[in-house]
Amino acid sequence: MALYEHIFMARQDVSSQQVDTLVEHFKGVLEANGGSVGKIENWGLKTLPYRVNKNRKAHYALMNIDAPSAAVAEMERQMRLHEDVLRYMTIRVEEHEEGPSAMLRKSDRDDRRPPRGGDRGDRPDRGERRPREDAPAAE
Repeated sequence: MALYEHIFMARQDVSSQQVDTLVEHFKGVLEANGGSVGKIENWGLKTLPYRVNKNRKAHYALMNIDAPSAAVAEMERQMRLHEDVLRYMTIRVEEHEEGPSAMLRKSDRDDRRPPRGGDRGDRPDRGERRPREDAPAAE
């Protein structure tokens, strides 16, 4: 069987319990067709970069799947028919990541970028500016 990562977005007006119910429903579809679901992550309600079917936000969920392609095709068919699912994407992977996904890991933003504005204490003093050679002389 092949390994897949599957992410879907549910409408913003469904509750998180309903999203969990959706995940369990699609997990049952996979298991009925000979597949299994490993890790399940609920990423919560996030703002979309653009409107999708008049929704500005969506609930995101990730499932790590080990299933035959027919089981994945059946799950995707049912997602297309379900009115609460806005978008979905299934990607075949060589192996599943261990631990939390990149969306759930805490990233320390202070390490990536220096603080904006304010005191630039880490910048060395440039000293006096030299006059430009092609500039007209000051009188």
